[in-house]
Amino acid sequence: MTPPFIPRRPRWRNLVLLAIVLVPLLWPLEQLATRYYTNELLEQNRQTLDLYVANLLGSLRRYEVLPRILGDLPALREALYAADEPRARDSANRLLKRLRHETGADVIYLMEPGGDTLAASNWDDADSFVGRNFAFRPYFRQALAGRLGRFFGLGTTSGKRGYYFASAVRDGNRIIGVVVVKIDLDHTEMLWGNTPAQLLVTDHYGVVILTSKPEWRFRATRAMDAEEREQLAFDQPYPTRETKDLTLDLTAWLIQSRELKETGWTVRILAPTTQVERPVRTVVAIGATVLVALLLWVGLLMQRRRHFVDRIAMEAKARQDLEQRVQARTQDLQALNERLKDEVLEREHAQQELVRAQDELLQAGKLSALGTMSASISHELNQPLAAIRSYADNARVLLDHQRNEDARANLQLISELTGRMASIIAHLRAFARRDRHAPERVALQPAIDDALALLAKRRQAMGVELIRDLPDATLWVQAGETRLRQVLSNLLANALDALAERPLPRRIRLSASQHEEGVTLSLHDNGPGFSAEALGRAREPFFTTKTSAQGLGLGLAICDTLIRALGGELSLGNHPDGGALVSLTLRWADQGRAFPNEDYLQ
Repeated sequence: MTPPFIPRRPRWRNLVLLAIVLVPLLWPLEQLATRYYTNELLEQNRQTLDLYVANLLGSLRRYEVLPRILGDLPALREALYAADEPRARDSANRLLKRLRHETGADVIYLMEPGGDTLAASNWDDADSFVGRNFAFRPYFRQALAGRLGRFFGLGTTSGKRGYYFASAVRDGNRIIGVVVVKIDLDHTEMLWGNTPAQLLVTDHYGVVILTSKPEWRFRATRAMDAEEREQLAFDQPYPTRETKDLTLDLTAWLIQSRELKETGWTVRILAPTTQVERPVRTVVAIGATVLVALLLWVGLLMQRRRHFVDRIAMEAKARQDLEQRVQARTQDLQALNERLKDEVLEREHAQQELVRAQDELLQAGKLSALGTMSASISHELNQPLAAIRSYADNARVLLDHQRNEDARANLQLISELTGRMASIIAHLRAFARRDRHAPERVALQPAIDDALALLAKRRQAMGVELIRDLPDATLWVQAGETRLRQVLSNLLANALDALAERPLPRRIRLSASQHEEGVTLSLHDNGPGFSAEALGRAREPFFTTKTSAQGLGLGLAICDTLIRALGGELSLGNHPDGGALVSLTLRWADQGRAFPNEDYLQ
């Protein structure tokens, strides 16, 4: 009987052999990780270095041209010409102090050719530069040589670090003085913050002048010869003449540098190598963990396979659940889309209803204004009718007495009165109908006369004085006969309403001004004027300062709508002398165009 086949048991020595083969692979992994993280850190530090360099150069270039500009100021030149006059020096001191506050410089001062300071922005401080001699400074010598002086150093008076710009003040080819601007670089150094990477700036002597690590400041990064030490002793840029060396373990830093040619400085950023070593150790640890996991995976292959099958089943179930959720979400989105469509249709319907309501509101305003004016129009018609009756009775008597010429004259007067009545009735009929014509060429003065005629009875009854300041030549504007008269009638009626509660004298002034775009008609009354609330809401429909029996609050809203439809503008305000000021701006009519509806009242 053949025994059943029994698989061979895995041998531990095979795992040991596999480990011996795989462990040496950790060394190239460490080398690759070191190279990768080193390049990453170098690139990051390069960008940081570019940012720091740009910030430093921006701070310097901001003040580079300032000394040349200040050298042309009359007050500073006067101080140089009249150095013995206290008034001129005081004026220069105060000017420099004001300029210091406006520019943000640390100190600005003016020196005579001998090196003595005549005026300074810190003239009233305890450490004032006035009267001090700085001829030993390199920036002064460079400025006297006709160049832009540059120098970094520690102030001998203030003890503060700064960068100096100096420029000569010239009178023709003669140098009469030097203007110096000192910049405080402490703020720039503070912006570097506290980061693992260290930043330092060295001058052309190799001395650290700016750094994010205070203990490195004013330390030398290289050896200096005797000539350089002698020059340092003369210029005095540092707090000590004997600078200490900066000793660094170069193997502990990744160093990148950038030279600034215009200043002779070198900017360096130093990143500790620990920033590379930490992630490299992490990568090696991960590699070792992966190696151990791989060895364990070989020993637990069968169990891992069972887990793999279970995971496939779980993924299938998860995929089915995901499909169900996607389907449910799709149905929700479809329902939401339908609701959005319904809302869009409802909004379009509401927009149409709004347009129709606005149209009805405009016509309602017309009819409301028509009802308001009907009383005054009836007075206008009663007067011609009474006159016609009187002239007709006189004509009958004259005919009985054979006075034909006098009777003919009475009949002529009756004809003129009927023409006036027809004009009033025609205007009333045109005002009541909907006017949707395009802008026409309309004469402004006749339209004003018609509007005044409608309100003449009321104006005279109120004792309102009318002042007309209109040109004799006809002003042709783009408007509509009916709409223009409606706007003018509403504006005049509002002016009369405003004057109703005012004691005599009552005045309305009409004036017109012509400009390139068109004509502006101004209506000024001596009433109470517009309140702040009325100016803000006057164009709103149904807003009124009158009682409900006096108006609906539609007049100005309708006028504004009509004027904007004609391409004009209605402005509301108060006159400086008191009272309301309403300005109506209309465009010029095109004289070369044929305008319709010239005789629409026929």
